[in-house]
Amino acid sequence: MRTSTVIRTALMAFLSLCFLVTIKAQDKEKLEQFFNSIEGVEIEELEPEEGFEASYRLMIKQPVDHFNPDAGYFSQQVYLRHKDFSSPMVFVTEGYKAYGKHITELAHYLDANQITVEHRYFGKSVPDPLLWKYLNIEQAANDHHRIVQLFKWLYEGPWVNTGISKGGQTTTYHRYFFPEDVDASVGYVCPLNFSIEDQRIYDFMNEVGSDECRQKIYDFQKKCLMEKEKLMPEFKKLQQEKELTFSMELDAVFELTVMEYSFAFWQWGRFDCEDIPLEEKDPEKIMKHLDRVAGVDWVSEKNIGYFQPFYYQALTQIGFYGYDLDAFEGLITALKDKTFLFTCPDGEDCIYDPLPMEAVDHFVRHEADKMLFIYGEYDPWSAPSVQPSGDNDIVKIVKPAGSHGTRIRNLPDGLKEKALSTLEKWMGVEVTREDP
Repeated sequence: MRTSTVIRTALMAFLSLCFLVTIKAQDKEKLEQFFNSIEGVEIEELEPEEGFEASYRLMIKQPVDHFNPDAGYFSQQVYLRHKDFSSPMVFVTEGYKAYGKHITELAHYLDANQITVEHRYFGKSVPDPLLWKYLNIEQAANDHHRIVQLFKWLYEGPWVNTGISKGGQTTTYHRYFFPEDVDASVGYVCPLNFSIEDQRIYDFMNEVGSDECRQKIYDFQKKCLMEKEKLMPEFKKLQQEKELTFSMELDAVFELTVMEYSFAFWQWGRFDCEDIPLEEKDPEKIMKHLDRVAGVDWVSEKNIGYFQPFYYQALTQIGFYGYDLDAFEGLITALKDKTFLFTCPDGEDCIYDPLPMEAVDHFVRHEADKMLFIYGEYDPWSAPSVQPSGDNDIVKIVKPAGSHGTRIRNLPDGLKEKALSTLEKWMGVEVTREDP
């Protein structure tokens, strides 16, 4: 009796395994048939990450101008992680280059498939010739809409779009133009700026954290500016070590880096106020601290070249921040442009249009539905955060003392449960409480 039971159990297990193998093979066959139906697609099969059945990198043909096919086409890089056709889909709207190995926490919480879309004009998704006028939020939203339409008939579960920082902005713009594409949205630490020098940042920087810590930050910045002559040899040394070139005078780069120090200190939250070397005399140690917090390479020609599509968007539509120089009167002598116009591509007129962000703001306040926004209290990007009106189903969660690295998984328990239960209600699926 016992022997027959064991044999029967083993046979059932074997048959179940055969069934699963058959289902997986059928899924891959269905996917590959689907890929082959897309005009001009390039396909690369990848080793699937743990928890996924298949993984692909795709280059999908997109119109440069979705309203004029004669403007030409480009290939947009897309990553697909397949779990099951009936499972939820996490649709990642990157704001920059797409990194193929990144699996979102939402894919874990929702036990979901994942599609990651590289933003147009970044990484491998760059038109040739590169015409800047087609880099705007409406064209990018149409990129995402087209990819959703391609895949949605195949993946029948609920969809959520999501992104971090500029990716979260992109999520919001996608939802603004195509509110029915997904069932819900999650935007992490994503600002909604109203100018290229959003004044709300200034008020925030005067109130964030403790009075004592803000004073120490200011005193360090003032120390650097007052001791610029002594510190410049070390600044030049770092420039040479990193093989950096700049499009402006080195004195201006130094001052810009010092101004960035306070923003970066609060944004990333990687240092304590006790780490600020106010009493340090050694120029090398002072400059190393400035570099660790603000990064002497952040406005180098190499970095501006990499992020130039972002700067173009910031200067023309999505806004940015500047620095309040009044407190450093007489100490800023070389920096002439605090609104980052020096990052505008050569030959382009970067003129800011406030209307798109005003329209998005109205949408979020009064028309949007099932959108979750997550911010860190100490992150300067929380100053120009979305402001729900209470008229619609928008949830905003702010992590106390949180940074730009705020995610659902590192929220306090009560706020984490609020985020997960909100997703559970909106998506209509069970959400795991176990963190990735």
